[in-house]
Order: sequence, then structure tokens, then C-alpha cells
Amino acid sequence: MDIRKVKKLIELLEESNVAEIEIHEGEESVRISRYSSLVPAAMPMQQAMMQPMVAAPAATAMAPAEPKAEEIKGHVIKSPMVGTYYRSPSPNAEPFVKEGDSVSSGQTLCIIEAMKILNQIDADIAGTVKKILVENGQPVEYDQPLFIIG
Repeated sequence: MDIRKVKKLIELLEESNVAEIEIHEGEESVRISRYSSLVPAAMPMQQAMMQPMVAAPAATAMAPAEPKAEEIKGHVIKSPMVGTYYRSPSPNAEPFVKEGDSVSSGQTLCIIEAMKILNQIDADIAGTVKKILVENGQPVEYDQPLFIIG
């Protein structure tokens, strides 16, 4: 593959919100990523959907009920796409954010892997992460609430 094409792909990746790109031309291929190769391996969508759902333990009358997402006031960050939610850049890395963290506008909150492309999801406002509504590795839908920032 022509080195000029590779350089142009790197420039396009840097100018966009795309985290990774892979191009195949005949027998040649190139993969360019913003992250190291330690990014969590994507689970095929069929396999993710076939995993058994674990039922949450029934709440006892003595335990206080956790507030629902609708009851927590704040700005909701929603998923811009269907994919798999990852809260850190690699399996052994610290999460981008935790509940209670202060975030600034433009700060990366998570990664959503869609079609083998890792997409950074950034905060669109500054504030404090009041609630993270998704578990690591969980499939997410378009427009699904991910975070509440207050």
C-alpha cells in the first residue's frame, strides 16, 4: 500500500472522532488505531445476545431502593450508536470516569465499539458524573442513556 495513502488515513483519523480504521486493498491491509493493541477484544454481537441474562436479586423490604435514572436530576448523555460499551481504553486500565468524578466538556467518558471501530464518547457539558447507567461490556442501543451529569 502506498505510504501516502497511509499518511492520509492517519490525518483523517486525527481529524475525526473515529478511534480506529481498517482498510483492505486486494491482498494488502492496514489498521490504524488511536489506542494500543490492548483494547478489549470485541465480542461478536450474536454471542453477546446469546449470553444468559442474570436476574438481579430481589430487593428486600429493609434495603433502600436505588433511585431510578428518571429520578436523578441532571443532563443525560445518550449513546449515539448501537454497539458495545467499554468504560476503559483496555481491560487492565482505569475507567475513563467513575461516579462522582468531575468532567469537563469534551472529556472522554467511554468507548462504544461498533463494527470493529472504537468510538470515543465525550461529555458535551462540564459537571459531575452522578450516575453511570451501563455496565462494562454491555451492548447498548441508539439513544440509550449512558450517563447522568449534574
